[in-house]
Amino acid sequence: MSDTDAPADQGPDFDRGNGLLPAIAQDAETGDVLMMAYMSPESYAETLRTGRAVYYSRSRKRLWRKGEESGNVQRVKAVLLDCDRDTILLKVEQVGGAACHEGYRSCFYRQVTPEGLTVVGHRVFHPADVYGR
Repeated sequence: MSDTDAPADQGPDFDRGNGLLPAIAQDAETGDVLMMAYMSPESYAETLRTGRAVYYSRSRKRLWRKGEESGNVQRVKAVLLDCDRDTILLKVEQVGGAACHEGYRSCFYRQVTPEGLTVVGHRVFHPADVYGR
């Protein structure tokens, strides 16, 4: 079997996720996992078209253009799909230094320890300064 046996024109299988698929944003340079969100067919298409990460906000029930409020956009350097085509990996350049709405570089800033959760990340900005909340 060759590496080219799979059809190259198949995109994500959004039917597997009832229209939404998990999307992982990874720093293209360092490999750090920055965040996980969801993508719809529309957000995926806009991401490919614009080169900027666009997700689907389940709480707002609309497209979420990463950085639309904070200015911390994600410039997409590569898009990869897993073997089942039901998870999307975006390799990005994180503009502004923070991917997390809590002001941390990564949304994965807490580590589980025997004593409980420990903050292991460093805040890049204070949310009230950016979002006014």
